[in-house]
Amino acid sequence: MPEPSPSPSAASSRAPLDGPALAAALTADSALWRSLEVVGEIGSTNAALVAAAADDAPEGTVLVAEHQAAGRGRLDRVWTSPPGAGITVSFLLRPDVPSARRGWLPLLTGVALAEAVGEVPGVRASLKWPNDLLAPDGAKLAGILAEAMTAPTPPAVVMGVGLNVSTRADELPQTGTSLVLVAGRPVDRAAVLLQFLRGFERRYLAWVQALGDPVASGLARDYLAWCSTVGAAVVVSLPDDSTLEGVAESVDWDGRLVVRTREGVVELASGDVRHVR
Repeated sequence: MPEPSPSPSAASSRAPLDGPALAAALTADSALWRSLEVVGEIGSTNAALVAAAADDAPEGTVLVAEHQAAGRGRLDRVWTSPPGAGITVSFLLRPDVPSARRGWLPLLTGVALAEAVGEVPGVRASLKWPNDLLAPDGAKLAGILAEAMTAPTPPAVVMGVGLNVSTRADELPQTGTSLVLVAGRPVDRAAVLLQFLRGFERRYLAWVQALGDPVASGLARDYLAWCSTVGAAVVVSLPDDSTLEGVAESVDWDGRLVVRTREGVVELASGDVRHVR
């Protein structure tokens, strides 16, 4: 009699990550990644790397947490995930590109994440500008947070990613989902993490070599291929608590969302986007 297939919520899908093995696999022959550390619990991986950046930590420093006690998303929202249920990773970058081009970093991160998740059988995701990875039904699989620093060290950016992997429906907000729920099978967190970081390295090095040019590096083309925001009717909540309605027409040279409203065209550097179905 064949062995029964494991349920998507099997405990084995939350086995601890092997930090030394991941570090060895990632840093071997890498032109970007210098170190990878896995910690059991931390307040915030982004906050830890922001502090490390101030102490001159090198580009390519990666920090992964099995559990984040004070995780944050954009707009100071709380990001929570049960221990071992997701990928919580931050990494330190020091991109030598014009400052205006750095607005593409969350979008570049999103493309690399979408490509990695797309390797999981049965999963097809899309990107919502500027920082969310969505399942086909619009539920949120992952969020991305970029934090830039200009002092007292040379310019640095910490990128943080939180991806729901084996999280169950009862552990998620109504707007969230996980890879296991979408795929209907266990998912190897380590494999997804390595696929993501390796894909990020390839894209990041090409983007930096092109001095942040999103067209010459191919980033703009590939971002639009994954993005479900461009072409959609949207409502955008702005930092000043006002809202804007229109159709998202494109992403400009600096990674800003171009929205056509009744009053004209607006370029948005930030905002909380809701797709209108």
